[in-house]
Amino acid sequence: MRVVVAGATGVIGSRTVARLRDHGVEVVPVSRREGVDVITGRGLAEALHGTDVVVDVTDAPSRTEATSVAFFDTSTGNLLDAAATAGVEHYVALSLVGVDRIKQGYFRAKAVQEERARRSPTPHSLVRATPFFESVDALSRSTAHTDGVRVAPVLIRPVSTDDVAARLAHVAVGLPQFGALEIAGPEEYRLDELAAELQAAHGDARGVVTDTRAPFFGAVVGERSLLPGATAHPGHETLTQWLARH
Repeated sequence: MRVVVAGATGVIGSRTVARLRDHGVEVVPVSRREGVDVITGRGLAEALHGTDVVVDVTDAPSRTEATSVAFFDTSTGNLLDAAATAGVEHYVALSLVGVDRIKQGYFRAKAVQEERARRSPTPHSLVRATPFFESVDALSRSTAHTDGVRVAPVLIRPVSTDDVAARLAHVAVGLPQFGALEIAGPEEYRLDELAAELQAAHGDARGVVTDTRAPFFGAVVGERSLLPGATAHPGHETLTQWLARH
């Protein structure tokens, strides 16, 4: 089995490449560093020639709605067109839990990506993940407000990038799902409380301001909008374990 990973140099991409190699498949990392550009389409046809599976973990250069929508509309379209031409048998994309409920910001961009996959003739699987520990950690370090970091009191089950990469690899070597599955971390937190805990772990004394209108990934979300369904695959790494590695 030959698997192309688009976006292979990113945090998720590099981990996914490693997990796929654990499955004993041939992995071809694809990124601009390897001369392949998903926006212009340069090098895609050559990269996908003879490929069985494409794993798409590309990411937009910005979380703003306009930029991310434009990125995923173009990049996903180019990848899927090249996949169809090459006879790829399975397209796997990383998405977000809540994308079917939240219609703003980066979530809208991922919805555009999912819709592209559903309309493509290439069989697909969508892996929706809850927020990464890294994403919440970055939020806790925000310097946008002088009186503290503004965070909404919404519920989340943060997940490690290692757990997400393992699930992506598992899905990639299996049969297409023709739909979405979810992965979530093993513990539930309130986002503002988790951000404060991460600040404390880093010795950051600025504090967190609880704000119900504070956006997450460019969207104002409801209390339970970021929680997965009952059938979500559970990740293994806890906050304590993640902090110990960072």
